[in-house]
Amino acid sequence: MPTIGWFEILIVVGIAIIVLGPKDFPIMLKKAGSWIGTAKKYMRDIQSEVSNIEIDDEKISEIKKDDKKDE
Repeated sequence: MPTIGWFEILIVVGIAIIVLGPKDFPIMLKKAGSWIGTAKKYMRDIQSEVSNIEIDDEKISEIKKDDKKDE
């Protein structure tokens, strides 16, 4: 997978300043930061839900083992 270096980021920022203008560029950065923060929050929520499912599966396995021992 290709990596993005500082030079590529600088080029993208330069093009964005030219296209958006220096006046609207900070506003766009704030919106992009907000979108990234929201995406990170959703990913964190998904990861916690998956770990909760794994914990529930472990509990179910333990309950099944206990039931087999009781029989």
